Amino acid sequence: MTVKHRSPILTLLLIFVTAIAALWPAVVAAPAAAPPADPYALDRTMPVDESVRIGRLDNGLRYYVRANHKPEARAELRLLVDVGSIVEDDTQRGLAHFVEHMAFNGTRRFARHELVDYLEGIGMRFGPDLNAYTGFDETVYMLQVPTDDPKILERGFEILEDWAGGVAFDDEEIDQERGVVIEEWRGRRGASARVQDQQFPVLFKGSRYAERIPIGTVKVLEGFPHGELTRFYRDWYRPDLQAIVAVGDFDAVQVEQTIRERFSSLKPPSQARDRIVPDVPDHDETLFSIVTDPELTRTRVSVAFKRDPEPDAIVADYRRVLVESLFFAMLDGRLGERTQEASPPFLDASASGGSFVRSKDVNMLSASVEEGGLDRGLEAVLVEAERARRHGFLASELEREKTGLLRGYEQAWAERDKTDSGAYASEYAGNFLEDEPIPGIAFEVEVARRYVPGITLAEVNHLAESFLQKNNRVILVAGPEVAGVAKPTEAQLLATFERVAALDVPPWKDRVGEGPLLAAELEPVEIVERKQREDIGTTEWRLANGVHVILKPTDFKNDQVIFGAYSFGGHSLVAEKDWVPAITADSVTAMGGVGKFGLIELQKALAGKVVQVSPSIGELTEGFSGGSSPQDLETLFQLVYLYATQPRKDAEAFDSYRVRMKGIVEKREARPETVYEDRVNEIVTQGHPRRRPFTTALLGDLDLDRSLSIYADRFADLGDATFIFVGAFDLAKIEPLVRTYLGNLPSTGRKETFRDVGVVSPRGVVVERVY
Repeated sequence: MTVKHRSPILTLLLIFVTAIAALWPAVVAAPAAAPPADPYALDRTMPVDESVRIGRLDNGLRYYVRANHKPEARAELRLLVDVGSIVEDDTQRGLAHFVEHMAFNGTRRFARHELVDYLEGIGMRFGPDLNAYTGFDETVYMLQVPTDDPKILERGFEILEDWAGGVAFDDEEIDQERGVVIEEWRGRRGASARVQDQQFPVLFKGSRYAERIPIGTVKVLEGFPHGELTRFYRDWYRPDLQAIVAVGDFDAVQVEQTIRERFSSLKPPSQARDRIVPDVPDHDETLFSIVTDPELTRTRVSVAFKRDPEPDAIVADYRRVLVESLFFAMLDGRLGERTQEASPPFLDASASGGSFVRSKDVNMLSASVEEGGLDRGLEAVLVEAERARRHGFLASELEREKTGLLRGYEQAWAERDKTDSGAYASEYAGNFLEDEPIPGIAFEVEVARRYVPGITLAEVNHLAESFLQKNNRVILVAGPEVAGVAKPTEAQLLATFERVAALDVPPWKDRVGEGPLLAAELEPVEIVERKQREDIGTTEWRLANGVHVILKPTDFKNDQVIFGAYSFGGHSLVAEKDWVPAITADSVTAMGGVGKFGLIELQKALAGKVVQVSPSIGELTEGFSGGSSPQDLETLFQLVYLYATQPRKDAEAFDSYRVRMKGIVEKREARPETVYEDRVNEIVTQGHPRRRPFTTALLGDLDLDRSLSIYADRFADLGDATFIFVGAFDLAKIEPLVRTYLGNLPSTGRKETFRDVGVVSPRGVVVERVY
């Protein structure tokens, strides 16, 4: 509602005019101009980023064009087709994907394999630069082409034009491609595909989605008449269902003109078939899919809660998404925290929500569990959802997540001129295919700044209250097929829900540390040697304790500094009997946290900071890697110092690590490929004990105290270490941090290097059959 204010003078004038109305002609006072509308008001429509040029040709084709200079001299080109397997007739199952294959096997301008030969000839490869995919609802073709040669860019648009309306469909090529597509179908027929075949009819019960898996059926692929393929292309590859996306290092006005000239010639059909979006019917009862397979390597249980998609047209919708992201981050954080227990109920777990198919969204709880731990794992994830429903989240949790969320927006804003063209191309594809808003980072960061601070616990807790819905619920279980082990029944799974509903679930306790990361103040040391390398733009310092530092300020990123550090030695210097504690020493120690902060407390203490430091012990070196935002550099240096000097022993974290390692190793050993890989490794290393694969037999060699001892020894002398920093930092500002924290790293003058552990490859040719 807009309120219009009148000045005192205007009020007197109106009274005067009314009093002498009989003597004067009618006078109408013009209202004061309304104040400009607030573009960030909750009821305002989400805007479109002004940096992208969007248009629609007379034939219905849409386009998105944006000039962007990262990467330099490159352009991302996309042809978006708003149809996938969902529109196939029964006689065409798999042909949406088949058309995608045929687009690379000959077009109006490129005979047979000339297209791939040309693209490879300009330095492109299938995968990173040249690819396509077919889904339920869309088919997308992707090119990355150089822009330093205008002819190559023009050729890129010719290729998109041919794909949009000029695929050749040579009869001989079609029949040759049958074998390729069928082989792709066979290549996907592993455990995951077999599980999907049984889960999709349950997830999509009553919907066309259950019957239109994009890869299709072998029966259709082997025998479809050529005319079915060309009919699919003629019906659905039409300009009103297509869009061109072009983002790159080019003149946007010129590229827009090229698109208008080149694609206006595409003709829409005289009679167009309706583009349907099938519904996924609601259901009151709980649906189940319980699948076992001999090649599955781990049991996973998921609970899907299907829901209707919500609008995202106005600012209030965007704010709702921010609230949802905080909810899932907090619930996911609690699940992650439970994996750190001495005997975790699951190996990993997650809570998420988002798009499912166009007519349905989904919320999901999932967990991977140890063999025999399905009931315990399912109960644990349900308990956390139930705990959130009954008691809500804590103010401390919400504030941490709000801080982290805002920091993520600020990072994106800081890097706005470094955004890769591919990221923009993906955004614009989402806008065309699913009508996702594209307001631009300037608008999004301002909405976040304005509304995130005001999001309340009540709002987030309201989502928790409705999360565990009973309608539209699907329980999915997939696990290994084990002789003598029965599959869980539907009744058993439902009983877990009922048991959790009857439990006395206490409120969550937030484990947080207190005080600064580093309590003691350190005195900076001197830089005893300085060097400049003008040829590569580096600065080198030698500190009083011997640490060597190489620094290279760059402008590749605005909000990123990365670093690495190494000192020669590694676990090559550790006795062979201690090989397992040595190769796990860095992971085991990092799991314990640093100083007075356990890992969980440390993660919470770092909320809102963009920083990551990882200690490592390899065979030849020990050191660190990681990075941070420039504003969090001091925290990075503090963590380096703490990991080197104050690693923390945590027996509970070690027990958790052992359990999760067991799950990882068992999963690895269940893979058929592992037998082959391990035998190859054994042959090429001649069975060297330091090249053994990590097996369940080696889990017994894990040793917390020995790992901590090895870690302490490897980092006891860093006087011979080299640290390398690259990124958005100022030498004058980073110097005191280097002198203070790296200058106080331990240095004993120990002289050492790595040693050759004696791994020798076999001579000659080795022939071996592996079954």
